Amino acid sequence: MLETLELYLQYPFVINALIVGVLIALCSSLLGVTLVLKRFSLIGDGLAHVAFGALAVATVLHFANKMLLTLPVTILCAILILRGGRRSKLKGDAVIAMISVGSLAFGYLVMNLFAASANLSGDVCATLFGSTSILTLTEQEVYLSVALSVVMVATFVMFYQKIFAVTFDEDFARATGLNVDVCNLAISIVVAVIIVLSMNLVGSLLISAFIIFPALSAMKLFKTFRAVTICSAILSVICALVGIVASILAGTPVGSTIVAVDAAAFGICFALNEFGVAS
Repeated sequence: MLETLELYLQYPFVINALIVGVLIALCSSLLGVTLVLKRFSLIGDGLAHVAFGALAVATVLHFANKMLLTLPVTILCAILILRGGRRSKLKGDAVIAMISVGSLAFGYLVMNLFAASANLSGDVCATLFGSTSILTLTEQEVYLSVALSVVMVATFVMFYQKIFAVTFDEDFARATGLNVDVCNLAISIVVAVIIVLSMNLVGSLLISAFIIFPALSAMKLFKTFRAVTICSAILSVICALVGIVASILAGTPVGSTIVAVDAAAFGICFALNEFGVAS
């Protein structure tokens, strides 16, 4: 296996996949803790389905870079979910469910009516559960993923104190003069960007697990926000690396393999917590 791995690591497309996978894992884990604590986990799932619908339309329209349509549409829906859920008579979870199911159904309908290839089932399955497209990334896609990841990590570090305040006590944060609505909106937009970046890696149905599992695992080991965030980032990166390498060696789907490794890591952290090993 080591010889096979050394052989694969000689190819640039494998290195690109590892770089992008690690960056996506890092970005998703940083906000995963905030999403879980704020009970925003369903927003990630809803926006993932929106991204699927937008990706289906971009595929039918033969966009050279599908992210040009998928990214703005997903960000727009993130704004609508946050604003609409607070200003309308519909509850937030109802808005998420409505947009999520509607986008998923619309995307599948568009792909059926205007099939871009003869293998419709394969295209849908790859979009929903991820595919080997992470191994066929172009240099442009790699550079774009690196740039967006650097911006998101830098943003999280710069506004860490504000994110911390909004996560635990919105009323106190608002009393100190912090614009809580703008912060929540920024979090939703960043989540939308992470989801679009993750589409090639884990597919739209597995993105929520990719975001939530490392955060839940870290919460079983540590109690402070900083420690949980750092542990979540480390676990997410390790699981992504192990998942991608395992999928290459075993020929399994990349997204499913990474999520399976994340689930196994959660089981280990849960056991450590139950036996009192966690701090």
